[in-house]
Amino acid sequence: MPILHAHILAGRSAEQKQAFARAVTEAATVHLAVPATAVRVLIHEIPAAEWFTAGEPKAPPAPAR
Repeated sequence: MPILHAHILAGRSAEQKQAFARAVTEAATVHLAVPATAVRVLIHEIPAAEWFTAGEPKAPPAPAR
C-alpha cells in the first residue's frame, strides 16, 4: 500500500488539495500498478513562516501577542 506524503505551503483550497490527491493517486495506480483503493495521500501544510529556503523564511513570523 503506497503512502504518499506531500509537504506544501499552507493556503491551498480544499479543491486544489483534492485535485492534487486525485492526480497523485492516478500516477500511483499507473506507475506502481496498484489499485486506487490501496493508495494513501497525506498532505502536510506548512505555514510560510516555517518554510525556509537558504536559511530565510518564505514569510516573516507573525508578531507575538
